[in-house]
Amino acid sequence: MPAPLLFVVSAIAQYVGAAVAVDLFDRMGPGTVAWLRVAIAALVLVLWTRPWGSRGRWTRPALRTAALFGVVLAVMNVAFYVALDTLPLGTAVALEFAGPVAVAAITGSGWRDRAAIVVAASGVVLLAGVSLHLGDEAVRGLVAIAVAATCWALYIVLGRRVATAPTGGLTGLGVAMAAGALVLAPFLARDAGPVLTDARLAVLVVLVALLSSVVPYGIEQVVLRRVRPATFAVLLALLPATAAVVGAVMLQQVPHGVEVVGLVLVSGAIALTARTTDADREAPPPA
Repeated sequence: MPAPLLFVVSAIAQYVGAAVAVDLFDRMGPGTVAWLRVAIAALVLVLWTRPWGSRGRWTRPALRTAALFGVVLAVMNVAFYVALDTLPLGTAVALEFAGPVAVAAITGSGWRDRAAIVVAASGVVLLAGVSLHLGDEAVRGLVAIAVAATCWALYIVLGRRVATAPTGGLTGLGVAMAAGALVLAPFLARDAGPVLTDARLAVLVVLVALLSSVVPYGIEQVVLRRVRPATFAVLLALLPATAAVVGAVMLQQVPHGVEVVGLVLVSGAIALTARTTDADREAPPPA
């Protein structure tokens, strides 16, 4: 399946889950919802992949890399949900895209990658649409999304190392997410009590974890083994476009004319970088 199509499936699942999560913020803080998402997804992946069956292939460097990757991933999710509490979904995703753009700028080569970076960055600027008259809540959201963007850049670099390791793929992802959930548990787990007493809330949290973590991150682990970091970074430009559509349908955050132009520019960046030869030059697909 072509990488752009894989990302469409991943993005739809991820941001439908995010739209559901927004409705949970009144019951629990956004950070706690994000932590539960990571913890439940980690539990699902660990039970599914059974990483203890490949203990002989786990080395200390591999464990350290997976743990660091998991912490970065968990912090990225928490920061994004904190930002989502004050910023529109499409705007938050577009601003977070600054992280992947930075990775593409550093690791890319050739005029196509450079041109795609310019086109994608222009689209992100148009999609952001952040008002100059910001209140305190919006400033908090912008700080949080800056943290998420930084973590997203690290996620791309570390995620490729985890994906291409002998213990990579979904097995490495499950171990990484478990590590991230454990590290953040002392700070966020204490507010997760309502999930234990409200069955409907628990079902929604599980749904968020499956849609926003298990499905998209599993797909991305497959793609990370097949393409260069620069190509992966710009393929992620599909996410702001998909987030805008999901925000319009589920949260009534309808994009306006300038934002539509931004979506077209982002799609142009995808066309510049999505080349089938990438898969042949990179790591083999997972078994």
